[in-house]
Amino acid sequence: MKKLIAEMIGTGTLVFFGCGAAVLGDFGQVGIATAFGLAIVAMAYGIGPISGCHINPAVSLGAFIAGRMNAVDMVKYWVAQFVGAAIGAAILYSIASGKLDGSGAGGMGTNGWGVGYLGEFSMHSALLFEVVATFLFVVVILGATQASLNAANAALAGVAIGLTLWVIHLVGIQVTGVSVNPARSFGPALFHAAAMGQLWLFFVAPAIGAALAGLVFRFGFLENRD
Repeated sequence: MKKLIAEMIGTGTLVFFGCGAAVLGDFGQVGIATAFGLAIVAMAYGIGPISGCHINPAVSLGAFIAGRMNAVDMVKYWVAQFVGAAIGAAILYSIASGKLDGSGAGGMGTNGWGVGYLGEFSMHSALLFEVVATFLFVVVILGATQASLNAANAALAGVAIGLTLWVIHLVGIQVTGVSVNPARSFGPALFHAAAMGQLWLFFVAPAIGAALAGLVFRFGFLENRD
């Protein structure tokens, strides 16, 4: 239960801080990327010792395929992550909708693609970016959390993971707003009906990318087994 509570709080924090930077602040692309990256760093050290700080169904899928968790625990993590994302988005929506001029809670930091969305990239571009970005993100996570790492390297895992998410956002915000996390996409979409029609891509693409990363470690290509 501690692990599930940690995953719920962690995912909610990621959505609240990351999407909150887009909805409540005026920071631009670098600021939003920084908010997502720092949220991951904070949670890595805040809840990492309890749950491993997946806070992302794609990460849990990659860990399962890599042989680092069982299917039952993976599904439990998924439930906690989606619930946490919904709670984080609900809090953000409640704050944003309280803007007195009525302009709050507009896009809710939702993911998307196509005409009218940020850089107006095609579905093909969005799909390819999310697959590749999730693959690289999960590779870094699985690599930085290997049991064979020494204490010094393991202590820096949260920083490495946060910086990776930061770079991914710098590159991809104009393409999809950056998901690499089905729960992160799901929570805000609950409060922005227009995003629901494109939500499938942010489930499918991260799952493919995470599965490929998990297989790389499952077959020992990047696993340090010395």
